[in-house]
Amino acid sequence: MKREEIISQVNSLLAEEFEIEESEFAPDANLKETLNLDSINLVDLIALVQTTYKITIPVEDLKKIQTFGNLYDYIESHLPA
Repeated sequence: MKREEIISQVNSLLAEEFEIEESEFAPDANLKETLNLDSINLVDLIALVQTTYKITIPVEDLKKIQTFGNLYDYIESHLPA
């Protein structure tokens, strides 16, 4: 899966799940602020990503995923071959 496809698919999923316009999503935008995430919404976000992309995001990796760009990078680098 190409990066452009990941970005498009992630943005579409997040826009639908959190009812926010995709135009709000920028690679350097903060995920929690843009999506107005509390701890429960964060769990929903991680579950959505893990289910969609068949990857596991360990708790210690969550600290590294602060922006949309971080999320795209993480998914891209952890996709099954």
